[in-house]
Amino acid sequence: MKAKKSYGQHFLNNEGIAGRIASSFARTHAHVLEVGPGQGMLTKHLLTQNYALKVVEADRDMVAYLQKFYPQLSPDIIEGDFLQLPLDTVFDQQPFGLIGNFPYNISSQIVFKMLDYKQLVPEMVGMFQREMAERIVAAPGSKTYGVISVLTQAYYEGQLLFNVSKGNFNPPPKVESAVIRLLRKENQTLGCDERLFRQIVKTTFGQRRKMLRNTLKSFFPDASVFEAPFFQRRPEELSVSEYIELTRQITEISHSKN
Repeated sequence: MKAKKSYGQHFLNNEGIAGRIASSFARTHAHVLEVGPGQGMLTKHLLTQNYALKVVEADRDMVAYLQKFYPQLSPDIIEGDFLQLPLDTVFDQQPFGLIGNFPYNISSQIVFKMLDYKQLVPEMVGMFQREMAERIVAAPGSKTYGVISVLTQAYYEGQLLFNVSKGNFNPPPKVESAVIRLLRKENQTLGCDERLFRQIVKTTFGQRRKMLRNTLKSFFPDASVFEAPFFQRRPEELSVSEYIELTRQITEISHSKN
């Protein structure tokens, strides 16, 4: 069955890599949700493990393929778009591990969707375009460190597990790939206004070449605050903890004004 560009499909054809991905969870999960199973290369390895497994697949042809070749999975195939799926309904509000050879055209959106349901997802293992994988786990100060790095690392510890060359797919993608693991931190709350935190991160990286004193003017009515060395820095230089502290400062200032 041919892959469809509209679904960003590149089918993994290496059994060894599929087995390695399926065994990459660091924690024990009763429930697992696979995104975009396609022809079931990863699915078959997950089925050999002791999971209550469900898969979500948007392509009707792939759903029919899975029903034919993995009939035991039929009741647990969710036909639809993962990005539109209310994740709290999949396992009746029970936590689950998230896994997949993610479609590269929506991979960042999959991560942000996971963050919206972080209380239900203690761990994620996923195959991404290598550039995106490196961006998610990037350290402060690197060129790839950005919005998705900060927002993900605020709640999860990320690790790049291994690279996967393009020859392991059919059809081969134009890019290299990598598998990463995200483990949710024990403390899920940041100790600051989390909506404001996201807003600040997105605002500063929206003009990543500018110093904070230029991007945060709307948050600080008193311009004298920008004389501090902290505000002479650029967004990629700030750690997650510094973004949290910045959010607290802005919250205190807004409360003092009121």
